[in-house]
Amino acid sequence: MTDLVFPRRMFRWAAIYGVIVLAPLYFTPLPPVMAETFLGFVGLALVFQAVFWIIGGDPVKYRALMLPAVAEKLVFGLPALALFAQGYPVPPPVAVFAAIDVALGLGFWLAWRQTRSSRG
Repeated sequence: MTDLVFPRRMFRWAAIYGVIVLAPLYFTPLPPVMAETFLGFVGLALVFQAVFWIIGGDPVKYRALMLPAVAEKLVFGLPALALFAQGYPVPPPVAVFAAIDVALGLGFWLAWRQTRSSRG
């Protein structure tokens, strides 16, 4: 199924990228308040990298998980970018990672669309 190359790669590369970006956050200094929220965010995001890896293994079988994967990318990316655009004190590096998440969400949505057409 050569038409599944993009969905497979999209989800597998996103999983690899996510682990590389998120895992080091466990070794950064904790924020002075709400450290448990920070650690919960990092942990949940890391769990989703496993979901992305699984989807990439069989995009047709796990197609139903693709739209929640799109949502996972957008629930951080869009609000962070909106806050940054409004002048809220979102650090520029965070805005860059938010933009990457929005781009990955778009890639996941395109993978979902392509997988639908390959179900035949």
